[in-house]
Amino acid sequence: MMKIITIIGARPQFIKASVVSRAFALHKPSIQEMIIHTGQHYDSNMSDIFFNELDIKKPDYNLGIGGGSHGQNTGRMIEKIETVLLHEQPDCVLVYGDTDSTLAGTLAAVKLHIPIAHIEAGLRSFNRQMPEEINRILTDHAANLLFTPTNIATKNLSNEGIKGDQVQQLGDVMYDVALYYAHKAEKNSRILKTEKLDSKNYILATVHRAENTDNITQMKNILSSFAAINKIIVWPIHPRTRKRINDYGLAIPHTIKLIDPVGYLDMVMLEKHASLIITDSGGVQKEAFFHKVACITLREETEWLELIELGANILHSTIGFEKEVLSNFNKIFKDNHNIYGSGNAADKIVDYLYYELKKSNKG
Repeated sequence: MMKIITIIGARPQFIKASVVSRAFALHKPSIQEMIIHTGQHYDSNMSDIFFNELDIKKPDYNLGIGGGSHGQNTGRMIEKIETVLLHEQPDCVLVYGDTDSTLAGTLAAVKLHIPIAHIEAGLRSFNRQMPEEINRILTDHAANLLFTPTNIATKNLSNEGIKGDQVQQLGDVMYDVALYYAHKAEKNSRILKTEKLDSKNYILATVHRAENTDNITQMKNILSSFAAINKIIVWPIHPRTRKRINDYGLAIPHTIKLIDPVGYLDMVMLEKHASLIITDSGGVQKEAFFHKVACITLREETEWLELIELGANILHSTIGFEKEVLSNFNKIFKDNHNIYGSGNAADKIVDYLYYELKKSNKG
């Protein structure tokens, strides 16, 4: 039996891994998947309810690492991951995206000469001030198999000299996730009723990135634009962001409906039924597109350039974005470009991974 160890450390990675783990279980019983959770992001929602609600396989190892600097966390992760890899002797290590956990798993595996597969390979913001950019570049150049989600991601790798059969563009697992959990959300979520929200009659906002929340000028700009919009804005706000606003002595506009952070299915419902989404999140940009909701992203750059080209996503500074909001409220756009695959990327990845590992084992 083949053994694959999946290394993840943040909540979005668990959600992505859920569809791939399901594909392993359903289609390749000859592969044993084990999950290492580094503990990079402590999340009180990562409880039994979280795993049961989303049908996510519980980790086989929980390393409990988090709370330190990038260097501290990455170094401690490498040490502990290496211990697990030496004990388990997997045929392959599977990593996702661009977190410190991704880089730590990659470095631990490559030093032990264990093949590495990278899902969400080839993404580039071209901003090397972002720790995530360094993580994804180093991971891509160390990995043996690179699964890219889009044409642009594949082209980015080619421009860096990474090409051939080791690069496989098989679709985006986040599209698989969106399709699967959209149905579950409609069935199980009660968030619209609880918060007394009418479908397509509110804006959903998420603001969490440090470059916005840790900068009083940025937060003043954001709240000023929110006040000028004069429409209901639902903002699931992290306690840390709420504290920052209080520390800055800033007032919350009366049109903003602050709510506590929500679970994944509730978030999907809020996204699906919003008339517009304002965010600084990477994942929410794509989820907006999957749910056919226009998005304004409060960042200088994005990894998802194809959404900008399609007009589904608009990059904007934190200054004066209310004009874009009003002109894109309930905007309708076509998503028939199939840029993220057909919603079966996880199955294709598992099939290809199985084929490659079987070929290698025979060799």
